[in-house]
Amino acid sequence: MLSEQLKEMSVVQALDAACPGAILAGNADRGETTLEIAPPQIAAVCRFLKDTQKFVRLSGVTATDWYPMEPRFHVLYHLHSLDANQRLRLKCKLPGDSPIIDSVISVWRAADWYEREVFDLFGVTFNGHPNLKRILMPDDWKGHPLRKDFPVHGHKYDYANE
Repeated sequence: MLSEQLKEMSVVQALDAACPGAILAGNADRGETTLEIAPPQIAAVCRFLKDTQKFVRLSGVTATDWYPMEPRFHVLYHLHSLDANQRLRLKCKLPGDSPIIDSVISVWRAADWYEREVFDLFGVTFNGHPNLKRILMPDDWKGHPLRKDFPVHGHKYDYANE
């Protein structure tokens, strides 16, 4: 449900008209706008926002783990329109058993390493990413260290072969 304040925003009106049903919820608090987007529509929404609303800068992609709640993962996209000096946060909620979402690398090349980091640390898979592999942890690392159910002291790791 969108508040009246959000419904009056031109970017929200344009997005709702261009991608009906994509906006599931939203929040505007302390000058920050967050829109919850239906995960299957994230790439189309991002393409629309970049091409027509001039959100040309992807400031970051990250995730949060809400374990044991479901949907467990929230993937967040931080967008910036330099022309309008406006920022927008998009949020997609993903289930814990199969956190999969489409990559936005075709929209912003800058999504490359952000998506790899989220994949490495949270285990979220980005469909269509050309090089989805670990970026921070060793290739043979087991698990995803920023998940809430990851052991507090980590897994025993043997450096003897190094």
